[in-house]
Amino acid sequence: MKYMDISMGGKLILCATPIGNLQDMTPRVIEALRTADMIAAEDTRNSIRLLQHFAIATPMTSYHEHNKIDKAKFLISYMKEGRTVALITDAGTPGISDPGETLVQMCQEEQIPVTSLPGACACITALTLSGLPARRFCFEGFLPSDKKEKRQVLEELREEPRTIILYEAPHRLVRTLAVLKETLGNRRVTLCRELTKKFETVMPGTLESALALYETQEPRGEYVLVLEGRSAAEKKAELSESWREVSIKEHMKIYEDKGISGKEAMKLVAADRGVSKREIYQYLINEKNS
Repeated sequence: MKYMDISMGGKLILCATPIGNLQDMTPRVIEALRTADMIAAEDTRNSIRLLQHFAIATPMTSYHEHNKIDKAKFLISYMKEGRTVALITDAGTPGISDPGETLVQMCQEEQIPVTSLPGACACITALTLSGLPARRFCFEGFLPSDKKEKRQVLEELREEPRTIILYEAPHRLVRTLAVLKETLGNRRVTLCRELTKKFETVMPGTLESALALYETQEPRGEYVLVLEGRSAAEKKAELSESWREVSIKEHMKIYEDKGISGKEAMKLVAADRGVSKREIYQYLINEKNS
């Protein structure tokens, strides 16, 4: 691996922009945007208002999902001439649920230095407001629109023990809440909308209560959903329930056929079924006496 010296000529700077409140723009980002040779923006029509607010006159070009490969090649050639490109997304940190990750990867392949100026990020803001465990979490972004791909992702999330963070648009929110409840069960969820803005709302509850709310209220604004992960107790209960279809005698035989002693097999059977070893022992004694 080659060391990328960010002090050399051309480079890419990832600039986090506000997710709502303009006061969250950092002085470092303002300076970087003013001194860059070019700003690559996800939506130039949206970003022009931000740049005008901070009196930033740097030339701007579009960089979005539909031109991310061709435009990345152009930007890389531009940076190879010793110029600096600042990348911004519509809101938040570039590379999180936007095409910025592609440009970063291509820059690394071409040994072009990349640095990131931290700032606002909707998923982290929502996580800290959620009241759900934040020590371990996974970020899924928007669920796939393809039905087969979405089903696969949901099945993976069904087993995910960490707190889960999703993004969703208002017109798809109810549908997404319904499919999450159907797949994951009635988990705890915190819905965050309009983060850092005047009408910021944080709604802790369950998938069921969220669905009930939006039966009478139209969803508005962009949403971040912070979902409870699958608990160990839930997994254990489901596992023990699956063993109910197998008799204890058959269950014991599964382990004994593997060469496991009767005493150890009783421990394993008890753990599988979520009961005490004494219950298994007593059942086997009764079965033998009958």
